[in-house]
Amino acid sequence: MKNQIGLEKAYAEKVSDKLNDLLSNIQIAYMNVRGFHWNITGKQFFKLHEKFEEAYDDLNEKADEVAERILMLEGKPVHAFSEYLKRAEIKEKVNISTDQATVKELLDELQVLLKNEREILALAADNGDDGTVDLMTGYISGQEKTIWMLNAFMK
Repeated sequence: MKNQIGLEKAYAEKVSDKLNDLLSNIQIAYMNVRGFHWNITGKQFFKLHEKFEEAYDDLNEKADEVAERILMLEGKPVHAFSEYLKRAEIKEKVNISTDQATVKELLDELQVLLKNEREILALAADNGDDGTVDLMTGYISGQEKTIWMLNAFMK
C-alpha cells in the first residue's frame, strides 16, 4: 500500500521514525549551540559567537525541513523537548564556554548528525525515496565542509 507521495507505507513509517531520531538530535544540538553562542568567552569570542549563530540558524532550518519531510511521508514529527531528550543520541551540554571545548562539542554533535543522515540516506536510496535522498545529500555535503573547517580551527 502506498502513501500520498507514492512510497510504500511500511517504508514511510520506518524512515519517519529515523527522521524523528534525526529531528531530536538536531533540536538538542540547536539548544547546545545556542548555549555556546551565548556563553563563549576568550580571544576567539567574536569569530565563534558569529559561527555559532550560523550553526544554530542552520540547525533551526534543518529541524523545519526534517519535520516537513516527516509530514510529507504521512508521519508525525515529535515536538516535545522531553521526547527529544529520550530519542536523541546527543545530550544536553551545560557550562561549556571556552573556544576549544565548544568547538569540540559541536564537532562531536555534527558527527552524530552525519551518522544519522548517512543511515537515512542509505535507507531512502534503497527504497526509491528521492526526496529524502536529496534532503540528506545536501545536509551531508554541507556538514562535511563544516566539520573540515572546524577541525582546521582546532589545530
